[in-house]
Amino acid sequence: MDAKEIRNLSADQIKVKLTDTHEELMKLRFQQVTGQLTDTSRLRTLRRDIARMETILAQTQQAAK
Repeated sequence: MDAKEIRNLSADQIKVKLTDTHEELMKLRFQQVTGQLTDTSRLRTLRRDIARMETILAQTQQAAK
């Protein structure tokens, strides 16, 4: 997900996307442990998306104060 797309979302929508992404990352980690995961680059992408969303969420909360 691109930073521009995230910035266009409201704080509540970002939080929902963040929880969904965390769940997807957890599922992929289980697949990796069991040897079922074929696309390991997806783990890196999800971790970066999570960091991007958390950063933008923190910035919006800081700007609101």
